[in-house]
Amino acid sequence: MRKKYKILFVLSLCVSMVAGCEKTPDDLIVKEKGAENIAAYESGEDTGDLLRETLGIPEHYIKESVYEDGGLVIDTDAEVIVPDVNSIDTVNVTAREGNQELIDTVTKAFFEGDKIYNGVSYSRMTKAEIEKQITILKKYKAENNLDPYQYGTDENGNLYFDIDQAIENYEGRYQDASDDVVKEEVTPAFGLEYPSGEDGKKISYDYEFLGVVETKNGNYEYRISGEDPSISKEIHFRISKMMEQEDRQEFSAWQEGEYVRNPESEQYLSDEFLKNLAGISYEEAEKQAKDKAESLGMDLELYDWDYAVFYHGEGGVTEQNSTDAGYRFYFTRKISGTPITYTSDRGGAYVSMESTEEPWGYEVCNILIGDDGILEVTLDNPYVVGEVQTKNAKLMDFGSIIKIYEQMMEISNADITEYEGKRTYHIKKITLGYSRIYDPLKDNSGGLLVPVWDFFGRFDSEDKEGNVTNKDSGEYSTQSFMTINAIDGTVIDRSLGY
Repeated sequence: MRKKYKILFVLSLCVSMVAGCEKTPDDLIVKEKGAENIAAYESGEDTGDLLRETLGIPEHYIKESVYEDGGLVIDTDAEVIVPDVNSIDTVNVTAREGNQELIDTVTKAFFEGDKIYNGVSYSRMTKAEIEKQITILKKYKAENNLDPYQYGTDENGNLYFDIDQAIENYEGRYQDASDDVVKEEVTPAFGLEYPSGEDGKKISYDYEFLGVVETKNGNYEYRISGEDPSISKEIHFRISKMMEQEDRQEFSAWQEGEYVRNPESEQYLSDEFLKNLAGISYEEAEKQAKDKAESLGMDLELYDWDYAVFYHGEGGVTEQNSTDAGYRFYFTRKISGTPITYTSDRGGAYVSMESTEEPWGYEVCNILIGDDGILEVTLDNPYVVGEVQTKNAKLMDFGSIIKIYEQMMEISNADITEYEGKRTYHIKKITLGYSRIYDPLKDNSGGLLVPVWDFFGRFDSEDKEGNVTNKDSGEYSTQSFMTINAIDGTVIDRSLGY
C-alpha cells in the first residue's frame, strides 16, 4: 500500500520574510503554476548555437549564501551539466497500459526459458527451514539475547519482541509444513490464485502477481503490482535475487552507494571495497545491464550509475555485515539528445491525506548487476512518447534560473531554525534535462515532458545544542532539492509531478 504524503505548499509568493545575513528581495520572480502557463509556451529562435552558449550557462557555478543569522547556509559549488543540443522541445507522453502484453515483454526480457512458480506456495517454509529457525531462536535465548532483532521496549520497559512466542509460533507451523518446497508452475499474469492460509484455501488478486523464478544464477522473487486501469495506469515490476542468510528473520536490504560512499558517514565503505565485493568489472556489468534494458524495447539509454551493497543486521552497514555488492545502472529516455533527468524521487505522491485523486509516478528503470548477473530490477510506469507540443521551446537564461533557485531555497527553508540549530546545503550538481509534469485533476495517465533545471546535493545539520545530526557533502547524491521549469521558471514539486 502506497504511503500518502502530505505536502506543504507555498500558496502565495507575495511574502515578506526576515533573513539573517541576506535580505529577501521585495519582488519575487517565481511565477504561479497553471495550465495557462503550459498553453503559452513559445517557440524560440533557432540560432544553431548550443544551449550552453545561447543561455549563458557556465561549466561550474559557485556561490555561498547565508541566512537566518547563520542558521541556514546554501553552499553551491556545482558542475553544470547541459545536453549538447541547440534546442529542446516539449513532448506529450502517456502511460503504457499495464496489460498482459507488457507483462510478457518484461518476463521474456529477464526470464526467457526459466521456470516460474507460484511465489506464495514456493516461499512457504519447509519443515527443515522451520526447524533451523527454531534452533536459531533457542540459541539466542540460551545466550540471553532476548531482543536479537533490536525491536526495543515499550514505555514500561517490556520487549516488543517475545522470543518465547516466536518459538511457539514456529513450532505450531511445523506440523502442517511440507517436507519439500511446493512448486506450482505458473505464467506471470494478474488474477492468479495463491494460498491464503494453512487450510488450503486460495485467494486471487486482480492486479498483483508474486512469483519465484529458478534460473542458472539462482532464484529470484518476481513481483508485479498494478491498478484498476479504469482508475490508474500505474504498474510496478520488482525483480530481486533471493539472497541466502543464516537467520531468515534478521533484517537485510540493498543500500544505495550514495549513502555509504560519503567518507563522513558512520556507514562509510570505500569504492575499492565495493568494487572488490561486487567481483565484476564495471565494463562487464554495464554491458549486461545495457543488453537487458535494450531487450525491453522501450528506447531506454544509460543515464548514470552507482554502487549498491547488500547487508544484514540491525545496526546499519559495515564491512563486516556487507555480503554482496554490485553496480546499479539508471536508465532513462533521451529525446532528440536530451535525457529525462534521473532523481531518487519516484513521484506518485498524494497532495494530502484526504486526497481522492490517483497519482501517477515517473517512469523508472534501474538494473543492479553483480558477479552472478542480475541482482535487482526496478521498472515503473513505462511511457508512450507522443507528439511534440512546442518545437524549440523558448528557455529562460541561466542567470534568471539561478535567481529563482536562490530565492526559493531560502523561502522553502525559512522555518528551518525552529527545528534545527543550523543547516548547510551542499549543492554539487546542476542539470538541464526533461521531467514529466501532469495535471492530476484532469488526467492521471497523460502528461508533458518539459525541460527543467535540477539542483542535486545533501546537507550538514546540527541540533539546537550544536550536536551534529547529519553530515553529507552530497558528492554522489541523486536527490534534487529544487526543480525549476526551464521555460517559465515555475517550481516543480517532484513528489507530486507538477
